[in-house]
Amino acid sequence: MFLYIYYQRYTNILRVFLYLIFENHKTYCPMAFTFFFRDITSIEEAVQQILPTIIGRSKINIWDAGCAMGPEPYTLAIVLAENLGQFAFKNVKIYATDHDESGHFGEIIAEGIYSFDELKRMPDDMFQKYFTPTDKEGYFQISSILRNSVIFQKHDLLQLQAIRNDFILIMCKNVLLHFQQAERVNVMRMFHTALQSDGIFVTENTQKMPEELEHLYVKTGKGSQTFQKR
Repeated sequence: MFLYIYYQRYTNILRVFLYLIFENHKTYCPMAFTFFFRDITSIEEAVQQILPTIIGRSKINIWDAGCAMGPEPYTLAIVLAENLGQFAFKNVKIYATDHDESGHFGEIIAEGIYSFDELKRMPDDMFQKYFTPTDKEGYFQISSILRNSVIFQKHDLLQLQAIRNDFILIMCKNVLLHFQQAERVNVMRMFHTALQSDGIFVTENTQKMPEELEHLYVKTGKGSQTFQKR
């Protein structure tokens, strides 16, 4: 009973904390904080690997699992738009998911407004191309073509239910390290079933492929933990 009461108090405090962050324009959250162009090497390498496959396709489905408040899926969208061009990029759909206890991630991502602190690490030409100032000083909104490409969905990876099974790319970075080893194996096995036959899976650089799954993936990344479905 004591543990249950403690857990309830903790989750209530967490919800209030996340709500206050949202109300103050989501500048910092230790569990959901990220920034644009974080670990850009992994993202660029993944995009280069899928480019030969996706050029000319009418449907390009990508899953960013553990998207937090949007900088990662939008960074991926920018890199894809730069490589595909505006016309072909319209075929891209990035399904951004997270186990969002605050209930606000979807609204933040749909709005696409971020502080300069979250944007300052990206190249200036891309910043100028894809962002416009808002009425609030120091905040900028990402372009509508990119906002239209990212779809948020609340999702718990540990339920082991893929949201689709036709992804050319699945990214799950800075999430799996929080799971137990058996949970990581099960989630990565679920990702395998959600990938197309030539699909790519990307995880954080500190995460290695478990031995139990080496028969399912082949490592293709040089500077990243990028794998192709066998």
